Amino acid sequence: MDIIWLGHGSFRIEIEDQILLIDPWLTGNPMLDDAQHDAALSGVTQILVTHGHFDHTQDLKMVAEKTGAPVAGMVELMGYFGAQGVENTTGFNKGGTIRCGKVDVTMVPASHSSSVDGDAGPIYMGAEIGFMIKGEGHTVYVSGDTDIMADMDWMGDYHKPDIGILSAGGHFTMDMAGAAYAAKRYFDFKTVIPCHYRTFDALEQSAQVLVDGLPGVDVIEPEVLKAITL
Repeated sequence: MDIIWLGHGSFRIEIEDQILLIDPWLTGNPMLDDAQHDAALSGVTQILVTHGHFDHTQDLKMVAEKTGAPVAGMVELMGYFGAQGVENTTGFNKGGTIRCGKVDVTMVPASHSSSVDGDAGPIYMGAEIGFMIKGEGHTVYVSGDTDIMADMDWMGDYHKPDIGILSAGGHFTMDMAGAAYAAKRYFDFKTVIPCHYRTFDALEQSAQVLVDGLPGVDVIEPEVLKAITL
């Protein structure tokens, strides 16, 4: 399995027979050069979306058209983008599982918000969520944008993810200390990859607090388009 950061909350996960694209944000992403866009999108088989905010969906229609890949996420969000002309959408909900080739993707709760910009202000798009992605003998928890929440207790116990991709930049999500607390209290990760940080000045710029807070866990600070092979 290769986990490839595209900056901010965007990831490319190459697992089993799938290339999954999580929350693709290319245009205006300060972490990703324009020249890197083609490499980020090459061969994508499935697009997964955690919530509606611009830094997760701004390029959704363009990416779906360019890759031809189906898109899956919260049912209200998929209904909205389907009405905007995004083809081949699958809406599902918390607790639901979709099959992508040999990979199972289960929707789980998050604690954040979800909206898209409308002419009269934000249009709310159902619930914000995360994913449990199962394949190659691993379960990857993609937290999406979230704070610490009590639901992490049953999620860790039931799904038993060994890899955590955790929003940890603070301001809009839990920070590095919060992510370390959540990982230690609710999960038994072997590997943790922080995200949603370094993009803007308001966000945390280093994961050292997370590293220090999780002794015995392989905390890997990702580099854009550099594969983390697990």
